[in-house]
Amino acid sequence: MPSITTGKPEQVRVALGERSHDIFIGDNLLDRTAEFMQPLGLGRRGVVISDTNVAPLYGEALCQSLQRADYEIALLTVTAGESSKSLRQANRLLEKLPSLRLDRQSFIIALGGGVAGDLAGFVAATYLRGINFIQIPTSLLALVDSSVGGKTGVNLPQGKNLVGAFYQPRLVVADTATLKTLPKRELRSGFAEVIKYGAICDAAFFRWLERDYRRVLRLESDAVRKAVRRCCELKAKVVSADERESGLRAILNFGHTIGHAMEALVEYEGLLHGEAVAAGMCCAGCLSVKRAGLKCADARRLRGLIKASGLPTHLGAQFTPEELLAAMWLDKKALAGKVRFVLLKRLGATVVSDQVTDSDVEEVLHVCR
Repeated sequence: MPSITTGKPEQVRVALGERSHDIFIGDNLLDRTAEFMQPLGLGRRGVVISDTNVAPLYGEALCQSLQRADYEIALLTVTAGESSKSLRQANRLLEKLPSLRLDRQSFIIALGGGVAGDLAGFVAATYLRGINFIQIPTSLLALVDSSVGGKTGVNLPQGKNLVGAFYQPRLVVADTATLKTLPKRELRSGFAEVIKYGAICDAAFFRWLERDYRRVLRLESDAVRKAVRRCCELKAKVVSADERESGLRAILNFGHTIGHAMEALVEYEGLLHGEAVAAGMCCAGCLSVKRAGLKCADARRLRGLIKASGLPTHLGAQFTPEELLAAMWLDKKALAGKVRFVLLKRLGATVVSDQVTDSDVEEVLHVCR
């Protein structure tokens, strides 16, 4: 494991008027959370929501550091895994909050990966019609993607994130040192979202990933910080321009139309989000060649980086094209009777299209099985 260094954190601003907030990125920032919180003028009472994997590693240390700064903190833990992103689990958490005497100045901190962040954010958005929310992501996927942008929500059996709210955090503390306890499979899964940002927004960043992806996956500190900072910068720019996904923000769904369908079909078990998105990006790359003018060579580069990172490039025999198509129609990205696909015109440039036909999709799904 490479040595972890400390220093002044990177800072990325998410510019959203009165909902603007900062993302602090660096090693060993967890103990400095109270320092970042103090300028916000929050109440003294709060709750940390984490999961059974992350809470034993970081929950007590975070609570103790906040208590030393005179905050009153309770720790609530949910079962790790996508199954906790449910209305039932949200209800259980909400029913515990009145006894903790939270008020509208209080705060909820999400400590964990994307599941903890989405679930805790949804609880924060709905309790007392909204209380302060802070994100402390501990997975690569959450550091670069799900902790940024204010999407919160839970799943229904019919699809992913079908219930939720746009609710911005007051603060994001991205402690890259927490990645050293992340399982390698989870690390690779998060790296799929890193690849996505290069593919849709920044060709130079994509080229850097082709050259230095091994350094990121080895958790070399400078490479990790560069990757996390650039992804946060790119997402912050998109979110600042289109907070509620009425236009530009849709490009962040590259690879997700098919990826979410795969997750729904396995009921969110046995397949990680980034693994599904990786296969979905390979399919979207093929569709991009057919419908958006992407060069075959660039589609091969995308597939090559995904494969080199240890991520799947094929859907797997358990998914039939017919089942995937049916699941896509239930996805929330379907609009006015059409399934929208984010396609690449070239690496670093996208188009959102509703002109992809079912026969196009079936053809690509057969190729990518």
